[in-house]
Amino acid sequence: MYYPTFNQMKKQLGQLDKWLEAAGASAKARGFDPNLFLGFRLSPDQFAFSRQVQVACDTTKLGASRLTGKDAPSSADTEATLEELSARVKSTIAYLDTFTAKDFDGSATRTISQPRWEGKTMTGADYFLEHVVPNFFFHLTTCYAILRHNGVSIGKRDFLGALTQTAP
Repeated sequence: MYYPTFNQMKKQLGQLDKWLEAAGASAKARGFDPNLFLGFRLSPDQFAFSRQVQVACDTTKLGASRLTGKDAPSSADTEATLEELSARVKSTIAYLDTFTAKDFDGSATRTISQPRWEGKTMTGADYFLEHVVPNFFFHLTTCYAILRHNGVSIGKRDFLGALTQTAP
């Protein structure tokens, strides 16, 4: 369950990287600074686009780290351009590439905690299903929505990416 899901998240991060490229092309075609996208948000009380990308990356990176006990690389959260966000996405994908299915053995019963939980814990299984998966897709979808709302020509196929299909 863990390894295949993280592989799907890795695929989705690849799609996010394509959206960043589409955002840059869109801004260029419409004659504005593509890095303006970094500050866009859907609502004043939500994170800006750059933070949405950072959290989507961190959710997968830290989720895999906490479930396996492997150290995750740290990120400074200082991206100021679409290219820098793309580099962050690519580095997260590269980190996820280091995992094997075996790395997740025992993850379901691992005790997970983080500082903001104020001493509370979750099992690995609950953490994965209740926090990692929905949090990742929340921030990924918000990235997509911000770009769509601001005129970037991406659609559902761009969200889903290539599907594993066979011909009849």
